[in-house]
Amino acid sequence: MKKYNVTGIGNALVDIEFKVTDQFFADNGVEKGLMTLVDEERQNHLMQVIHYAEAKKQAGGSAANSVVAVSQFGGKSFYCFRVANDELGHFYLQDLIDSGVDIALTSAQLETGVTGKCLVMVTEDSERTMNTFLGITQNFSSQDVQDAAIQDSSYLFIEGYLVTSPNGKEAMLHAKKVAEAAGTKVALTFSDPAMVKYFKANFEDVIGHSVDLLFANEEEAMLYTGKSTLAEAREEMKKAAKHFVITLGKNGAMIYDGDTFIDIEPYPTTAIDSNGAGDMFAGAFLYGITNGHSYAESGKLASMASSRIVSQFGPRLKWHEAKEILERLKP
Repeated sequence: MKKYNVTGIGNALVDIEFKVTDQFFADNGVEKGLMTLVDEERQNHLMQVIHYAEAKKQAGGSAANSVVAVSQFGGKSFYCFRVANDELGHFYLQDLIDSGVDIALTSAQLETGVTGKCLVMVTEDSERTMNTFLGITQNFSSQDVQDAAIQDSSYLFIEGYLVTSPNGKEAMLHAKKVAEAAGTKVALTFSDPAMVKYFKANFEDVIGHSVDLLFANEEEAMLYTGKSTLAEAREEMKKAAKHFVITLGKNGAMIYDGDTFIDIEPYPTTAIDSNGAGDMFAGAFLYGITNGHSYAESGKLASMASSRIVSQFGPRLKWHEAKEILERLKP
C-alpha cells in the first residue's frame, strides 16, 4: 500500500486573483484570455495599478491546485516545487501545509530569489487572463524532484507548463523515469493550449511511448493530434495515453478508460470565474480513481467539483464543499 495517492511536480506560483473590466486591459496593454509570461518589471507595474488589498492570495500553480484538491477530498498528496526565501515563499509553504499537502522544503532551506507570482484577472464574462512572472520556479529541475515521494505514490502528476524550459523538461523526464521504475502510474496535463502549440515536440519527448493518464481540453487535444474533429482526435489520443480525459467546458467531459469512451454530463452552474476549473477536474478525478471509484464515478465527481469552482471566485473549494460533493456521489 503506497503512502500517497498523488505526488505532483510543477511551478509554484502565488496566485493573486482580482476582478477587472475590459477597459483595464485596454488601459494597460493586456491581451485578454491568455496566459502571458512577463518579466518582474511588467508585473510590478500591474501590481501598482490593481486594487491589491481586494485581491485573493493563494498558493497556486496548476499542479499545486490539483494536489490541494486531492487533499480536500480526503486523499493524501505530496508536492515538489521551488520558492524563494521571501515573504511570498514562506506564505506558499504554510498555505500548502494548511491545505494538508505534504512537502519536503522547509523555511530554512529556501534560497535567495523572488517567488513566482501569477496575476489572475477575471472579467464579468467569467474569463480569466493571467500574467505570470515565474521567478525562482523557472529554475525548477530534477534536483527539486523528491524520488522517494514518487516511489511511494499511486500516481505521479506532471504539470505541462514545465515543458517551457530545458531544466523543467529534464525534471519531467526524470520524474517519469523514477515513477515507471517504481510501478507508479504517470499522469500528465497539457495545462494550456499555448503549451501544446509551441512545445509539442517537448511533450512528445516526455510522453514517449505512452503515459497512463492524460488530461486535455478540446483545443489541446486537437492541437496535439493535428486533427480537425474531436472524433478523430480522441482516436489519435490512444497512441499517447492508455487512458485520457478530454474536458469540454460547459458540455462536460469525455473519458477513455482504456476500453470504451464515457460521456460525463455537465452540472448546471452560473459561471463567474473559470480559473482553476481544469485543475480541480484533474485533482478530483485523480482522487476518485485512487480511492476505489470507477472512471465514470470519478468523472462525475470531477464534473461536480469543477462546476462548483466556476460558480465562485478562486480555484479552490472550501473543505465543507468538498465533503458535500462526496456525499452527493454516494448512491
